[in-house]
Amino acid sequence: MNRIKRISMQLLERYGDMFSIDFDKNKEVLTKIAVIRSKGLRNEVAGYITGYMRSGMNGKQEVQEEIEGTDEESE
Repeated sequence: MNRIKRISMQLLERYGDMFSIDFDKNKEVLTKIAVIRSKGLRNEVAGYITGYMRSGMNGKQEVQEEIEGTDEESE
């Protein structure tokens, strides 16, 4: 597992509810909760977390749409 993914997953496990699909907000959260000295590393971690959250949101929306579609068919 590469460094960016490992750091991101550790932060998501501990502070997952603080992150969103907005890159700039994720950078601010990282500044508050972690000591990352390199601007480039912070941006890479924020970008990975943003992509991860967006992919998670897409999955949740698809499942929700499937559930709603199933309810409409059964009525």
